[in-house]
Formats: sequence, structure tokens, C-alpha cells
Amino acid sequence: MLQVSGNQIMDEKGKEFRLRGTCIGGWMNMENFINAYPGDEHGLRATMADALGKDKAKFFFDRWHDAFLAEEDIAYIKSCGASVVRLPLNYRHFERDDQPFHYLKTGFERLDKAVGWCAKHNLHVILDLHAVQGWQNNDWHCDNSSRHTHFWQQTQFQDRYVALWEEFARHYKGSEIIAGYNLMNEPVSNAPAGRFYDDKDYKSDWDTFNAVNRRVVKAIRAIDPDHIIFLEGDLFSSRFAKMEAPFADNLVYSSHNYAAASYASQAAPLVMETGKKKEQADEPSPEQRKENVQRQRENFLAHEGTQFMQRYNVPLWVGEFGAPSEYALEDQVSVFEEYGVHWTIWTYKDVGPMGFMNVTPDSKYMKTLAPVIQAKRDLGVDNWLVTGMPGTVVGETIVELAEQIEKTIPGGGIDSSANRRFLAQNAIGMYAASLMQPAYARCLKGLTETELDALVQSFAFKNCQPRQDLVKILKNFWK
Repeated sequence: MLQVSGNQIMDEKGKEFRLRGTCIGGWMNMENFINAYPGDEHGLRATMADALGKDKAKFFFDRWHDAFLAEEDIAYIKSCGASVVRLPLNYRHFERDDQPFHYLKTGFERLDKAVGWCAKHNLHVILDLHAVQGWQNNDWHCDNSSRHTHFWQQTQFQDRYVALWEEFARHYKGSEIIAGYNLMNEPVSNAPAGRFYDDKDYKSDWDTFNAVNRRVVKAIRAIDPDHIIFLEGDLFSSRFAKMEAPFADNLVYSSHNYAAASYASQAAPLVMETGKKKEQADEPSPEQRKENVQRQRENFLAHEGTQFMQRYNVPLWVGEFGAPSEYALEDQVSVFEEYGVHWTIWTYKDVGPMGFMNVTPDSKYMKTLAPVIQAKRDLGVDNWLVTGMPGTVVGETIVELAEQIEKTIPGGGIDSSANRRFLAQNAIGMYAASLMQPAYARCLKGLTETELDALVQSFAFKNCQPRQDLVKILKNFWK
């Protein structure tokens, strides 16, 4: 079992072990830009149940999960040289809101199957609770459709969160293939009641944040004293300034780093934005590469997570980052390697935006859902991509409405950039996306289970294609 010693992670032989791998986003926590559906996952599931019937909708999603991650995927990731996979999880697979503290056998069975494949292929696993009861942040990736973050204000959600981690600890205690527990993805401790904030003026609720971390670590340690526990910083894993100093053994700290390359404009076009097959990125000049490496180094050293690592001499794991081209990827990872940090790239598989394994544009899924996917592009409903901003059919309207709001509200002081971003996210990324969910369901209504199964097989390993430019760089670092 992996253990922490000073600022390193060690294997059972006392040898330094580096976590280098990928995240399996879009599997047990689906995301709209990864899986090519509009809006939030639990809203889509409810819409599909209404349109197709509960049994057929359940069949559709179960077969989707089966296709999205199978042993062939794990074997491929291992063959590329990775040492770890991070598995993002939605609490809804393990606990129902109407039956709190009662745990679902089906969720653990699906997860156990993936852990078993990883054990067979000697690939370590980090369990990542990506969507927490009551929502730990106000974005789509924790299956939040309201922008409310009830978790931080309501203790019943905190109680359920701790109890679920106790259940994970009981279930996986002693498992050597489990590298550890990533307790909460991208927390935002101080955004109650859908409140909007400008990142530079955001103030963490450090008292609550640190108390929750201490409580859940203590609860896990009472059951499982051995596994590594991974703790992320506040504000989407970016703030560490007043995070409590290491208070237990076997803790690793995690930051996320989505710093853009200085030549990002030369990146290969995104399939979801253009609808076209991905092309090779233009190769930047040696001078541009050198400039970008320095930029990435400065960004990394300025990150509060890096400073926390250096201050307390603890391991740092960059749990998420993404690069649009092989050159940007090589530049960024070279900096991580320079400072000896652990890393997992976001993400393994998707319909084009970020994954190094892609669903093909001519697949049955993409063709059947083409009208909805085109509408997603036109309106920009996916928060991670363009979200109703310039370049979409509503971009100019959003800007005009944001300007009118700023002119009308007395006193000024409204951050224009944040105003436009949040207005687009709420009006387009949430409201318009929810209106689009019935259209998505209508594309599938009337299909037999055999036809639905053929549709989701577009996500199966044998039907996807790797992005060889990214895979080449990953293989070089992983091996």
C-alpha cells in the first residue's frame, strides 16, 4: 500500500512512487461537455425517465456506463505507461436523497468492477468524490443545476458526506490497489444561496472548510488508518493560504492547474465547437516553446498549492489539468516533472474537447444527436466551452443585457467580466440547457433497447480513436 514519507509517496519496498495518470471524467459522474448532452446529469435522467419510461431510461444509462469504461480501457491506459487512474464519483450512485445513509449495492458493484480491472492490470486507483451531497461548488461538474452550495451551510449534508466516506473506508480498507481517497473535488466554501463572486475578491470560509476536512479525516482514520487521503484547496482547488497545516499522517495535497499556453490560439480546433474533425495543431517555434515553459513555471510557482507544498514539505498532486495540443501538454508536464509533483490529466475519454480518447464524429451517437449537439454549439450551453459568449448566436445579446444591468443598478462596482460570465452560465448554461433536455430525449424516443445499446456503444473503446499527438507525449512521460 502506498504511503507518504516526507514530501514523497513510497511503495511497499520503500521506493519513491510517482502518481502519473489520467482522470476518467464522464463515467460515474457524467458531464455535459464530455458526454454531449445538455445541462445537468440528474435533470437529464429525470427527463429521460419521463420520455422513455423509467425502465428504458435506466437501461440506457446503465449501458452507457458499461460502454464508457471497460477492461479494454484500463488495459490501454496501463499499456501507455500510466501508474494511476482517478475515478470521479457522483454520490447519487451510492446514496439516494430520499433514503439518506442507506447505500446502494449497484453503485459499489460497478465501482468494484473497475477497481478489479485496475488490480488485474496493476494500475492504482484514486477514488474522487466529484459530486457531494448538497453540492460543494456551484458548477455543473458536481451535478448542480441551481448554483446553490447547501453543503457548507447545512450540517445534514456534511453528516451524509462523512458517513459515505466511512462506507468507502469500510469497503476498501486493506485494498492495496487503492492509492487513496480524494475527499472532495473543487470545493467552494463561501458561495451560499447562488451568490456570485469575482475570483479575485473571493473570501474563503476557512473555519468551516478546515473543520470539515478535520472531521472527515478523523472519521476515515477510525476505520481505515492506512490509505492516503488527498485534500484539495478551496475555490476549485486554487486557494491554500489559510488551509490548516498537515494534521494527520499520510496526507497529500491537491491543486488543479488549467493555465493556458502562451500559444493557445494555435491549438487544434475542438470538435464540439466546430463540428469538424480535429486537425493537427501548428507547431510553435522554439522561442515560443521556451517562453511558454517559463510562463508555466511562473504560474506553477505562484500557485498557492505549490507554496503550501513548499511551506510544509508535503507531496503535491496536480489532480487536474488539460492541454489543447501536444506542445502545450509537453511544456506543462515538463514543469510538473521539474518539481517532482504527481499529476493526472483531465480527461481520458470524451466527444472531442479535451480527451485523449475520442468518440468519432461519424458515430451513431453523434449522428443521432446531431440536432441537439448543433444547438449546443450555437447557443454555447456548455460552461466549460463558450457558454453563450461571443461566437454564439446569443453572444451579442448577453453582452447587451449585461451592459444594461450594469448601467441600471445604482452604485456601480459590478465586475463586467464576472457579470457576463455568470449571466451566460445562468441564462444559457442552466436555463436554456434545461429547455434542451426534452429535445435530447425526443431524439431517442421510440428506439428499442437494442438500438439504444448500439447508440451508446459509440463510447466503447473499440469504437473510439486515440488522439495520437497527446498519447505520444503522455507515453513519454508515463514510461
